[in-house]
Amino acid sequence: MQVPVGFLGKLWSFVSFLPFFILLLLLGSVKAVLIGPVAAAIVFLGNSAVIIGLWPAHFIWTYYCVLKTERIGLVLKILIGILLPLPLLLLPVIAIVGSLLGGIGYGVFVPLMATFEAVGEGVTDKLAHCFLDGTAGTIAGACTVVRDVTDFCFHSYFSFMDDLIEKMGDDESPLDIKLSYLPRSALIACIAVPVDVLMISAVALWKSPCMLLKGWQRLCEDLVGREGPFLETVCVPFAGLAIILWPLAVIGGIIASFFSSFLFGFHAGLIAYQEASFQMGLAYMISAVAIFDEYTNDLLYLREGSCLPRPKYRKADIQKGETGQNKVRYSATTEPAEKQHGHNKHRRVVLRRSKTFMQTIQRLRPIQIWDWLFRSCELNGRILLGEGLITSGDMEEYITKGRGKKLSIKLPAWCILQCIIRSAKSDSHGLLISDDVEVTNFNWPKDRVFDWMLGPLLVIKEQMKQLDINEGEEMSLRKLIMTNKNEKPSDWDDSGFPSDDNIKRGQLQAIIRRLQGIVANMSRVPSFRRRFINLVKALYLEAIEAGAIDGSRDVKRRVKADVASGKIGEEGTAADVEGSSSTGTLGNIDMV
Repeated sequence: MQVPVGFLGKLWSFVSFLPFFILLLLLGSVKAVLIGPVAAAIVFLGNSAVIIGLWPAHFIWTYYCVLKTERIGLVLKILIGILLPLPLLLLPVIAIVGSLLGGIGYGVFVPLMATFEAVGEGVTDKLAHCFLDGTAGTIAGACTVVRDVTDFCFHSYFSFMDDLIEKMGDDESPLDIKLSYLPRSALIACIAVPVDVLMISAVALWKSPCMLLKGWQRLCEDLVGREGPFLETVCVPFAGLAIILWPLAVIGGIIASFFSSFLFGFHAGLIAYQEASFQMGLAYMISAVAIFDEYTNDLLYLREGSCLPRPKYRKADIQKGETGQNKVRYSATTEPAEKQHGHNKHRRVVLRRSKTFMQTIQRLRPIQIWDWLFRSCELNGRILLGEGLITSGDMEEYITKGRGKKLSIKLPAWCILQCIIRSAKSDSHGLLISDDVEVTNFNWPKDRVFDWMLGPLLVIKEQMKQLDINEGEEMSLRKLIMTNKNEKPSDWDDSGFPSDDNIKRGQLQAIIRRLQGIVANMSRVPSFRRRFINLVKALYLEAIEAGAIDGSRDVKRRVKADVASGKIGEEGTAADVEGSSSTGTLGNIDMV
C-alpha cells in the first residue's frame, strides 16, 4: 500500500481509519459476546472432563513408571516418590483453572481477530466475511482444541512414559543425585526464591510505567505515520487493537515476571547443586535479577549502564576469565611499547552486518513446515503404497487403533531423509524443501520445538554429504527404512543394499535411528497426531476408490462417515495444503 506523505496526508489517514476500526471492533465484540460463551464452555468442559477423567490412570501409571525405570537412580526415585504427589494432586486444579481461562481467551479473541482478518488483502466479499468469520469456525476450533488435549493425554503422555521405562543401553548410566549436596541446594532455594521474587517483581513494577508509555508512544507514532505494524493493510486492524489492549500486555508482563521469578529462585538451588558451591548459588541469585534487568532494558531501549552487576556463577567461567586476564597481562608486559603502538595505529575496523539484513528476511512459520511435512508424507505415501511397502493392514491398524510405527514414524523419517539427501547432493547451506525454498538458520521458525529439530538435521545433512549416497543406495534406503529394524549392520545382510561397507551401513543405520527418534518426539505434538490420522484416512479412501487395495468394510464405512461429517477435508490432503494461505511460499513442493 502507498504510505501517506506530509502532515495533512497522515492526519487524513488517521482520521479515516478510526471509524473503520471502531466499526470492526464493535462487530467483533458482538460476535465475541454471542459465540464466546459457547466456545469457552466447550473448551472448559471438554478439557476438564478429559484431564480429570484420566487423572487416576495418570497418577497410578506415573508412579509405576518412576518405580520401574532404570534411568533414575535409587536416591532420586525416593525423592521423586516423596515430592510427586504434590504436582499430581494439583493437576486437576490447574486443569480446571487453565481450561477456564483458556476457554474465555479463545472464545473472546478468536472471533475478534477473525473479524479484523476478514478485511485483509486477498479476501473476496469482505462484507460477508466480516459477519461470518469467527462464528462457526470458532466453535469448530474449540472442538479441535479439546481433541488435541485428548490426544496429548491419551497418546503423548503414555509415549513419554514408554520411553522412560525402556531399557538403557550399555553406554548409559542412571540419573541420580548426591545426598550430601541436597541441604546446600535446599538452603539456597529457600533463600533465592523470596529474594528473586521480591527483586524481579520490583524491577517489573518499576519499569511497567515506562513500558506502558513507550509502547503507546511507538504504536501511536506508527499509526500516524503508517509505519511499522501499520504499513501493511492486513496488519492495520491488529496494530490498532494493540493500542487499546496494550495495558493488558503490560499487566500480563508483570504477572509473567512474578511467576518466572520462582523459576529463577529454584534454579539457583540447581546451580548450587551442579557447582557444589554455596557461593555459586548466591551468585546466580544475584545474576538472575541482573539478567532480568538487562532483558527489560533491551526491551525498552534503556541505557545499559543502569543494569545491575552480573557476577559469574559457573566455576568454568571464572577459570576462563582468570586465564584470559593472565594472558592479557603477559602480552601487555612482554610486548614492546612500539609494537603495541603499531598495533593500535594499524588496527582495522571490522564492519558488522546491518540489522536490516535480518529484518528483511521472510521467516518461515511453523505451520508452513508442518504443511511441507504432511504433503511430503502424502506424496511419498502414495508411492510406497503402490510399491507394496505400505499395506492396507498398516493403514487400518493406524486408523482403528491410532498407532503404527511404520506409518507414524518411518514414513515421516523417510520423507525427511529424502530431503536431507537432496540437500546434501546440491551442496546446500540448509535444507531444500522445494526448488526455490531453502530452510536455513535465518528463515527457520523461531519456535523452541523447531529449534530443537534444525540443529540435528543440519548435522545429519553434513554426515550424508560425507557418505556420498548414490541413486541405487537411495532407492534401497526407502525399503530398508520401511521394513527393517536397522539396529546393527548385519540387519542389512541379504537386503539388497548395494554397498558392503559395514562402516557405511552402521553410519546410515545410526542416522535412520536418529531421524526416527526426532519424528517420535514430533509425533507427540497433539496437532501432528490429528493431522496425520486425517492424512492416513484420506490416503486409505483414495486407494480404495482407485482399486489399489481392498479395504475392510467397517474401516471404509468409518472413514466415509468422517468425510461426511467434515472431519477430513481441511487437513491431510495436498490440495488443501496448496490452497491454504499459510503456505504461500511452499505451494510447489515436490518431494518425489
